[in-house]
Amino acid sequence: MGRMVPETQSGDSLRWPAEWETQQAVWFTWPHRSELWNGGLAELELHFARLIASVSQRVCVRLNAAAALHPHIRHLLPSSCNVELFDHASNDVWCRDHGAIFVQRSDGLLQAANWKFNAWGGKFPPWDKDDAIAPLMAASQHVPCQSSEMILEGGAIEGNGTGLILTTEAVLLNPNRNPSASKTDVERELHRMLGVKRVFWLSSGIEGDDTDGHIDDMVRFVREDAVVAVYENNPSSPDYRTLAQNNERLQDLRTLSGSHVEVIPLPMPSPLIQTGWRLHQLPASYANFLICNGSVLVPTFGHDKQDDTALGILREALPGMQVIGFDSRPFVLEGGAIHCLTQQQPLPARPGVPQGKRI
Repeated sequence: MGRMVPETQSGDSLRWPAEWETQQAVWFTWPHRSELWNGGLAELELHFARLIASVSQRVCVRLNAAAALHPHIRHLLPSSCNVELFDHASNDVWCRDHGAIFVQRSDGLLQAANWKFNAWGGKFPPWDKDDAIAPLMAASQHVPCQSSEMILEGGAIEGNGTGLILTTEAVLLNPNRNPSASKTDVERELHRMLGVKRVFWLSSGIEGDDTDGHIDDMVRFVREDAVVAVYENNPSSPDYRTLAQNNERLQDLRTLSGSHVEVIPLPMPSPLIQTGWRLHQLPASYANFLICNGSVLVPTFGHDKQDDTALGILREALPGMQVIGFDSRPFVLEGGAIHCLTQQQPLPARPGVPQGKRI
């Protein structure tokens, strides 16, 4: 007999935990398409396996992959990896965007949010399998799943655990996602699905970003009242004006209680140029890190001095956490890095236990 799954909850009964709160798992989706990664799928798989092995030292890794791929995956992963494989077929690898977003409920359970997914505005067909993954993830964990007709990718939103989130107009208001939606419509649906209380809007994103401007390449919360925000010092850079405008807007960011949010500058790496590829400038950003149970896995890009500077800034911004660089050049070739590849599953809420504590 299967487990009884409760009815879904909505709105103020839900809370989307901050990434620094305790996680019970991190989800990935395994890469398998040989026509991607500039023909380097075999090399990419090895690098991907190393990233999974690193994350599995900190938390259980749950992996979406068609069953036929499981023997090959187990062969590539070290036997010591804390990994659970699920027969969830996919089109692409970006679990942050197509995976379920897990929230905590007022009754102490988890709930999954299932948004519509159309491969960043219909850019990269097919996407039917990716669009079907979130309910499969929820069912595998025996948690209720609430669905929305709004198109949203997980990398498009960034939260601090109290109901305040950041997003960009260039994504959620884009005609290629939600052509008839207003800001009010989007905010209302974010409240219904995630318990969001306030949305702070920025404009657009960085150069080469297939997503049209995901927030997780630009601004990330490091505590309830602080963010790191990427900037570009070179006035000739295509990112200079966009990032300057976004960072100017961030000066008005306040917590729900009205406190000023500290904005910690995080530099952009030197441009990663890929001659003859569909992306001339790859969307490399140090902000695309994953916080996971006391550790921070930060993308690096082979610029030793710049990489070290970014890691140092994040160590100061996230005191007490182990900040680790991970070479992400193979990932960013297809437009993303560590945060884009992952989706965290928090612990269930426990009534009577304080929420939002950083471990």
